[in-house]
Amino acid sequence: MTKVVIIGGVAGGASAAARARRLSEEAEIIMFERSPFVSFANCGLPYHIGGDIKERSKLLLQTPESFLARFNVDVRVTSEVTSINRNAKTVTVKNLITGESYQESYDFLLLSPGAAPVTPPIPGLDNPLTHSLRNIPDMDRIIATLQSKNIQHATVVGGGFIGLEMMEAFHQLGIKTTLLEMADQVMTPVDREMAGFVHQEIRDKGIDLKLSTALSNVEYIADTHSLSLSLSNEEQLKTDILIMAIGVRPETKLAQEAGLQLGELGGIYTNDQMQTSDPAIYAVGDAIEEKDFLTGKQTLVPLAGPANRQGRMAADNMLGRNEHYQGTQGTAICKVFDLAVASTGKNEKQLKREGIEFEKVYVHTASHASYYPGAETVSFKMLFEPKSGKILGAQAVGKEGIDKRIDVMAVAQRAGMTVEQLQHLELTYAPPYGSAKDVINQAAFVASNIIKGDGSAIHFDQIENLSDDQVLLDVRNPSELESVGFIEGAINIPVDELRQRMSELPKDKEIVIYCQVGLRGNVAYRQLVNSGFKARNLLGGYRTYKFAQA
Repeated sequence: MTKVVIIGGVAGGASAAARARRLSEEAEIIMFERSPFVSFANCGLPYHIGGDIKERSKLLLQTPESFLARFNVDVRVTSEVTSINRNAKTVTVKNLITGESYQESYDFLLLSPGAAPVTPPIPGLDNPLTHSLRNIPDMDRIIATLQSKNIQHATVVGGGFIGLEMMEAFHQLGIKTTLLEMADQVMTPVDREMAGFVHQEIRDKGIDLKLSTALSNVEYIADTHSLSLSLSNEEQLKTDILIMAIGVRPETKLAQEAGLQLGELGGIYTNDQMQTSDPAIYAVGDAIEEKDFLTGKQTLVPLAGPANRQGRMAADNMLGRNEHYQGTQGTAICKVFDLAVASTGKNEKQLKREGIEFEKVYVHTASHASYYPGAETVSFKMLFEPKSGKILGAQAVGKEGIDKRIDVMAVAQRAGMTVEQLQHLELTYAPPYGSAKDVINQAAFVASNIIKGDGSAIHFDQIENLSDDQVLLDVRNPSELESVGFIEGAINIPVDELRQRMSELPKDKEIVIYCQVGLRGNVAYRQLVNSGFKARNLLGGYRTYKFAQA
């Protein structure tokens, strides 16, 4: 009889326990969890604080009793594993209520300790009004502070998933909120020009967004029961509650003390079977380094989807099967007020860091047929290899249809498709749901034009550095220039008048064309090139250029 011991519940540990039982009715399965909660929806915590998820009980997916009844798993909560004896194949467990310790043996051990919020060395953080959010007790403490104090102002540090979700929760509760982010953008999985749409949305909702701004000192003022924050830009900020959400770090203490190998990035090393450097010990979830799908290098990606799949595979392999984890793409989405922002694969910053050659295209088009009510703009960016057309990554922002576009791109990338093949995707179409030429088809057409030489691109970040041998041409209608703005120094000839007015353009200079989103620009580009002009089209048009500045 195989004895499986699991350290840590939530996504990885709980899915491994359930899978192990489905594979074997004989195996003895024990799960230790140091918190009182074994399986909870930690991605849902901010939504309960903000009031979207009304009942706290909805966050509790399984209890020790339900786990025992359905899966015959011996779940021991408030039980912390304090050490691993690899030679004896035992763990030492401390009951956090009684304080007693005891030994438990194992045939296979699974580590699923997760990741802990990063606590930076900022003076004054240890005070009753400063919180992080990782689990149910953290959530309960935040709610208790909100209920017991008269909270007028909240400050959130960090513009990642948790930070953005907490910012929105406070706004929903009618609390004035400041968001501090040390980088020049929120939501680092997307590139800065795509984050520009999110910055605009955050500011439009009345949030005090401070980019490129760090927290440097915190002072607790006892008589007013508030905090005085010192910021890196010399500002002082008074606030009533502070949420630290600057990221997470793998929990590796137990693994390290047991002599297990750590990876270069500080996570627990695992092979593609989820095995650590000790063949009897497996590890999954936020604590491990897994393989990046695109580069094959080690990476840290704290997401629930990979953790669940890894837990399932680890259980398979502990019970004699031969499953291999095939890498993490980092597919993710975040709700920011009325917007969704999502990505898969590599972003431009990462590709530059890795020295991978890439080209990019932008498309801004309707989420479904524009003549059917309710269509919203999908702003879409695709990154690909210029020669092979291999898909490297995709990003999208908008109010509708964002998840489906990025999900399609995640599948296409995993299937090894090229942008040429993306042109042939046959996606559902009816006016309320899509367009006859979907966003993804359109992006593929633009990318294929570039690969075949049917299009010559210029990007928003090159516009400021045009030479004397280049002329900027705006092919929108004059009324658009007044209503949405324009780039200084451009000649304006609407695309429908271009054939008759080409003589106004110099033949000895390169014409840099732009329109609102790039579509009319491409029409103008083909007209000019077919008439003997040198030209380039601004991909994503004025919309990309404008939001890149946001």
